[in-house]
Amino acid sequence: MALGFIPSDAAMLCVQAGVVAAPRRPPELAFIRRLSGPAWALIPIASIVCVIFAIRYLSGTATALTWLALVAVPLLAAVALGWAMHGARWWLSFLAIPLFVLAWASKSTLWGQGAATLLSALSCVTLGWLLGAVAPPRWLKLGILAMAAADVWLVTSDLLQAPNATLTVAAPLPHSGLHLPQLQSEQFGNVLFGYGDLFVAGVLGAVLAREGRRQWPIALLTLFLAGLYDLLFFVVNELAATVPVALALIIGEAWVWFARRSGRAAPAGGQWGSSPVEAGGRDSSASDVIASLPRAASSSTSVASSADRE
Repeated sequence: MALGFIPSDAAMLCVQAGVVAAPRRPPELAFIRRLSGPAWALIPIASIVCVIFAIRYLSGTATALTWLALVAVPLLAAVALGWAMHGARWWLSFLAIPLFVLAWASKSTLWGQGAATLLSALSCVTLGWLLGAVAPPRWLKLGILAMAAADVWLVTSDLLQAPNATLTVAAPLPHSGLHLPQLQSEQFGNVLFGYGDLFVAGVLGAVLAREGRRQWPIALLTLFLAGLYDLLFFVVNELAATVPVALALIIGEAWVWFARRSGRAAPAGGQWGSSPVEAGGRDSSASDVIASLPRAASSSTSVASSADRE
């Protein structure tokens, strides 16, 4: 079943925004605190830069990543359904099984593509949840911005397109006739997203959850910005889909900073994702605010071409 570019794009942008809203507050356990450190914030930018260059210069990387996604994505999705997302219940984790079966049995249909995309999105919720548990929020925010900057650089310099295409077409056991699902990137209708486009959204959602801030305002802001941003497809052929997530982070942080500077308390429940503690003007994460800072894995950038819009 064919689906036009606009509804395909709208569905994928909603999924990305949903990943921002989904993670619950990461666990704060003693052994996790011992593992904590700012070095974990390098994972977002490493997930795009290192993987892209590995695919370019190390043969077999794309195939290895395809197998990794085939095994890890359903398991991580089960963790999200059972523990890592808002409304999680342990028995919901078993829903990952029919989603995987549908993604495998109907991979060329919208139903199968939707199931595969949902599995990837849920796995990114878990990855963001785990990363948010071990990395300080302010460093993760810088990691998100660095990942988006690297994404833009790779797209504009034409360094990403060839490795991304290699990863997208890679398939586990391609000559076996099994037609296993390719979960290393997400396609729905005429739109292709890289895995990192959802991963970065999961990281942002986990940061907000760890700070006790409401996630849905930033998720809606991400959706709005992504919709505006994708209008650029009428004049360019490729866009870095991590950019709207980074812009939503900047705007949200600037709003909180401005509210504090002006001495205004946010309404109860928080404004622009602020927590009730932040509304009172004091919070242990006050130093995490970014006042002013100037859309990934090899598959972490969505690259759309003019053919997508036909």
